[in-house]
Amino acid sequence: MENLIKLPQIIVAISVVYVWTFRFHNVLKEFEQFGLSDLTRNIVGATKISLATLLIVGIWYPSLILIPSILMGLLMIGAQYFHFKISNPFIKHLPSLMLLVLSAFIAYSSYS
Repeated sequence: MENLIKLPQIIVAISVVYVWTFRFHNVLKEFEQFGLSDLTRNIVGATKISLATLLIVGIWYPSLILIPSILMGLLMIGAQYFHFKISNPFIKHLPSLMLLVLSAFIAYSSYS
């Protein structure tokens, strides 16, 4: 079971780092649409990248997986809330929804 968790960990971590580095222009646009400040955006970004790093480190230190996966899931719930708040089409909800499901799977699997 432990090996089954590694793939979702890598997927979540790489997805988050990719969006917050190479697709940062989309992040800027979305946070502007959400009506959130630059400080909030920067805190969320630093938190997500830190959690993604912990998920990768958790491959070698499994005790680090549970808390980062729960926190990542909570951030994805927040993303869902803001997508609903501005009435984005479902396709805009999909990435954070998939990462939410993967984070929940990681948390559940590491807790078991």
